[in-house]
Amino acid sequence: MHILVTNDDGVTAPGLLALVKEMRKVGEVSVLAPDHNWSASGHVKTLHRPLRAKPVTLADGSPALASDGAPSDCVALALMGVIEKPIDLVVSGINPNANIGHDITYSGTVTAAMEAVINGVPGVAVSLDAPEHFSGVLDYSSAASAARKVVEIMFKHPFGRDILLNVNVPYLSETELKGFRPTRQGMRIYRDELIRREDPRGKPYYWIGGEAPTGVDETGTDFGDLKAGYVSIAPIQLDMTAYKVLEDLQNWQWPNQ
Repeated sequence: MHILVTNDDGVTAPGLLALVKEMRKVGEVSVLAPDHNWSASGHVKTLHRPLRAKPVTLADGSPALASDGAPSDCVALALMGVIEKPIDLVVSGINPNANIGHDITYSGTVTAAMEAVINGVPGVAVSLDAPEHFSGVLDYSSAASAARKVVEIMFKHPFGRDILLNVNVPYLSETELKGFRPTRQGMRIYRDELIRREDPRGKPYYWIGGEAPTGVDETGTDFGDLKAGYVSIAPIQLDMTAYKVLEDLQNWQWPNQ
């Protein structure tokens, strides 16, 4: 198996290296990741300027490629030929904070996996639910091991090509993890606050701040099961059509129907 590893925190992020080391136990690994942090960048396709990819060396001495594009750009570049050997799987992460509920629409980690699926390649996004504003050195070993186990299992059970797996791992040791649970998206609660300030010339500028988001603690959801100590595996589909509403819309009286 040939696995592409990418992320949204930048090619030098420790979470990426931890993921690379575990994915090497599964197959051959190539790395193409952003040259700087793209957190909360969402799904980006850069068309207005050229993209570059340059060789870099990871902290363990292994080769990688760094691009000035977004995470989704990195995946697109790799799949379209910057990496010549065909890619069987894209694994994105490890993000230092959870990506659950509506986070997936913002997350560069998740949208990198989405870009893989759009191009017909299976994608897995991996995030660690580390404490907010953690000041020490994060331990990614448990999350990396969990990601490897998910990849090994998923290739025993092929599923739809338009599906990605969004994996979130509690910040616990492997012995403390309660297990793995397939989940659905939960409800994220955001507490954003608009902060208005003025520059030295008196012109206003704004920060989007506020408290860290929380969520609805419900069993069977990514938020609830993650909080309970389980690795959450949420299958995410790219077809976002609201089919029940579509049925209603078809019964409305439309002009020239």
